[in-house]
Amino acid sequence: MSDVLNPVDIEAAIRSCSDRIANGVRVCSERYDGYLKADAAYDKAFARAYMDHAGPAHEKKYAAELATVEQRAVRDAADVAYRYADRQAKALELELRAWQSVNASVRSMYSVAGH
Repeated sequence: MSDVLNPVDIEAAIRSCSDRIANGVRVCSERYDGYLKADAAYDKAFARAYMDHAGPAHEKKYAAELATVEQRAVRDAADVAYRYADRQAKALELELRAWQSVNASVRSMYSVAGH
């Protein structure tokens, strides 16, 4: 058995979804800022490790990769957090569209019923 929806419930759901979308903009922005900072820190650490390696030129890249494993992990975690927030934001937009479609159907049903 499904729940019976009325226009007031649907409007509340639409409002709630819209509020979550607005909050998601801030969350996505914060996550992307975190990613950019982590990416810059990784790039700087890599460059520093590359230039500091005293061995032959062909070893510099590999030495820098090994020296920056932690920074790369932080950068990758920040990327995952941003992508998750972005996917959540897109899912909320789809949820809003679904609620708008339900709203249109319920309005139509009420108009046919003469309410």
